[in-house]
Amino acid sequence: MTCRTSSINWLDCLYNAVRKTPGGVIEAAKWLTDRRGKSMHPETLRAKLNGTEGESVTIEIAELLTEWMQEKAGGSEYALEWMQALAGQFGMSVDVVPPAPEGGWPNEMTAIQMKLLEITSRVGNLSGAAVDALADSRITSAEAGLMISEIRALRTMAHRLERNVARAAGKGKQAGRAAR
Repeated sequence: MTCRTSSINWLDCLYNAVRKTPGGVIEAAKWLTDRRGKSMHPETLRAKLNGTEGESVTIEIAELLTEWMQEKAGGSEYALEWMQALAGQFGMSVDVVPPAPEGGWPNEMTAIQMKLLEITSRVGNLSGAAVDALADSRITSAEAGLMISEIRALRTMAHRLERNVARAAGKGKQAGRAAR
């Protein structure tokens, strides 16, 4: 069987994520059966995830599979990638932004500096991957996957940086009010 690795097609992303989750398609089908109260044979689920003609994945199944993956060790790392790919197919972006520590960072300025350094590092990674990919004037699925991973990491870091900047500005206002 050919493993599709496209990080651009949402169904490929969902299928690959289910496959790499501990228990894979077999355990996912059992979990769906238990959760929905409707029998789901592993090969039926595999056909749906493969996009076999006449088979399709409903949003309900995709949501449940996402929930199942998030419950598994390591699954949260990739369970939402299919949503990012789906959004991308329609010219939108969706980013997973981890929660900030409660109350923010003890020193927001240090957090801002660290995020700026990480963004710079990620830009370098993306540039390196792009230079390699463009050398032969075509981008393979593997090259696209690497570039997309870096692009998503950049966007997530930018969201986190925005949150730090807003929190630092808010703390600055509070300090200004207290000084009055």
